[in-house]
Amino acid sequence: MADNALNVLTICGSLRKASYNAALARTLPSLAPEGMSVRPAPAWHTMPVYNHDIQANGFPAEVTAWADAIRGADGVIIVSPEYNWSIPGGLKNAIDWVSRLKDVPFKDKPVALQSCAGGALGGARMQYQLRQSLTSIDAVLFGRPEIFVTFSAKKFDEKTLDLTDQPTIDIVKQQLAGFEKFIRRQNGKT
Repeated sequence: MADNALNVLTICGSLRKASYNAALARTLPSLAPEGMSVRPAPAWHTMPVYNHDIQANGFPAEVTAWADAIRGADGVIIVSPEYNWSIPGGLKNAIDWVSRLKDVPFKDKPVALQSCAGGALGGARMQYQLRQSLTSIDAVLFGRPEIFVTFSAKKFDEKTLDLTDQPTIDIVKQQLAGFEKFIRRQNGKT
């Protein structure tokens, strides 16, 4: 790994261990270019449902830890399924919590999106809505290539959940290489 390697955080929108999205997120470090280190974000699933009354007494520790990890990263990749044509509620809740912080961690943060789904759209509706939410808190969204892993069951090994579909591997590598360049331009790192 190069001395000036970028520190990129992955956030998975699924809590299920056998999730294709979680499997894709776990695959990213092995597909990342030489100049990028990819690691998972702290857990968000224990954050309470956002409530201003809770916030009035201080932010929960898991919200602060999540926000600190995002702030400390050069970029973020969110890998998430689509629930009922939208963002999974838990992920949206975590984003809502950190959006209330004085120093919003997603502000000016380069973010790339990926999604896996069982059908033909590959999570496209979720990504559209997630882009809207992240734009509202001033994240800087990476454009192309987009990653929509369609018919996911055919692209991962049934037993190990290893990503086996070569065209998917190739496009994910292409996105990661492009995202590295995007982050370096955004952050002024060479």
